[in-house]
Amino acid sequence: MNLLNEWAFIGVFVAIAWVFPALPVVLSAFVRPRKPNAIKMQTYECGVETVGDTWVQFKVQYYIYGLVFLVFDVEMVFLFPWALAYNQLNFFAFGAGLVFIFLLTDALIYAWRRNALEWA
Repeated sequence: MNLLNEWAFIGVFVAIAWVFPALPVVLSAFVRPRKPNAIKMQTYECGVETVGDTWVQFKVQYYIYGLVFLVFDVEMVFLFPWALAYNQLNFFAFGAGLVFIFLLTDALIYAWRRNALEWA
């Protein structure tokens, strides 16, 4: 019976966790002012009127370059604590760090061979 009470507490917590973010969204739909006009319905572009087509295609390579940067930026977040605690690491933590470095090196070699690092 004690186990049931613990799960009931978790169920109530999950129900409240859904209610708190949903309640303001639902309430705002009912209490917001509804006065649409032509100016309010226009697309806002930083206060400047758009000239020509607003859909511009970017090269996919820019996104790949950004993703490669992000991967190696996140690498630093994980490697700094590992390097600071290097003298206190056990064998498993040392091996996990080496596997992580190996995977990132493998990703760098893959990106290099696919010319993802070439800025065109």
